[in-house]
Amino acid sequence: MAVQSSTRPEVAPGQRRGGSQLPMEPQRSKGVLGRLDIKYSPYLYIAPFFVVFGIFGLWPLIYTLRMSLYDWDLGSTIETAKFVGFDNFAMFLGDEDFWNSVVNTLAMFLMSTIPQLILALILANALNKRLRGRTLLRMGVLIPNITSVAAVAIVFTQLYNRDFGLINWFLGFFGVDPIDWTAHSWSSWVAISSMVDWRWTGYNALIFLAAMQSIPRDIYESASIDGASAWRQFWTMTVPMLRPTIIFVTIISTIGGLQLYGEPLLFTGGGNPLLGGSDRQSQTVTMFLMEQFYMKFELGRAATVAWLLFIMILIFSVINFLFTRSLRSADGKAKQRKVAR
Repeated sequence: MAVQSSTRPEVAPGQRRGGSQLPMEPQRSKGVLGRLDIKYSPYLYIAPFFVVFGIFGLWPLIYTLRMSLYDWDLGSTIETAKFVGFDNFAMFLGDEDFWNSVVNTLAMFLMSTIPQLILALILANALNKRLRGRTLLRMGVLIPNITSVAAVAIVFTQLYNRDFGLINWFLGFFGVDPIDWTAHSWSSWVAISSMVDWRWTGYNALIFLAAMQSIPRDIYESASIDGASAWRQFWTMTVPMLRPTIIFVTIISTIGGLQLYGEPLLFTGGGNPLLGGSDRQSQTVTMFLMEQFYMKFELGRAATVAWLLFIMILIFSVINFLFTRSLRSADGKAKQRKVAR
């Protein structure tokens, strides 16, 4: 039996049948320099960030810790300052004024952050709709954030004025006597928290809006066909998909809320605004820190308060991390149960 030979033309290397060229493989760098480039160039690209962070972030943090271990006043140097160890920390942990500033800070943080995030979510959902002039509206919500803190404080100080303020005038229609908003802790918390909310709600709303626009529209169309209302779509679809963004905004708001300084300082006013009023009713931790530095010229004690504030922020960040991880594990278990069913 005769064997028939193949009549198909042979294909040259580097070509497809029909004459088209195959894509060329990228040539790898050869030699020691090529291997070093591939292996170490990524570290070189990110090195500037760590250099800047080390100079302006890590080194001041370490040096502040060193200062907190000394009785260091304005005229001292590292050679003349007296080493006291952790005595400064022990002193402030037993100081009523320090704990008063901690309570004020936490109260303002909670009263400003929770309403702020809820309002930002609702505002972002409204801006995500097809509205006329929505570009101008999105730009407009950022105006409070770029307004000077001093200007905002002047406006809100007039709004909360005891005798001529618009807030007391409005409350008077309901039979409420005029309130001296700067005289009490709770009233100062309310006034300062509203100032913080006005400044930062629009900024957080734009962050939520950017995350909402990455959600596929097909999901909402399918939900509408199934009869889900807009409110149900928002709470059962939009909010769960925004969880990473909500966590990010919560952490950033926590860090900013625990460092409140400009708003309470300018709202309180008076002869010694760093004290937060005659009874320290609105003094925050950062104001207490500045009191140690600018009024008492105790650099070592100011550094101690800075480190206590850093530890407090770190604790809240860890709590946020653990809470987030527990939510993720709960979601994973729920999905596994659905699959098992």
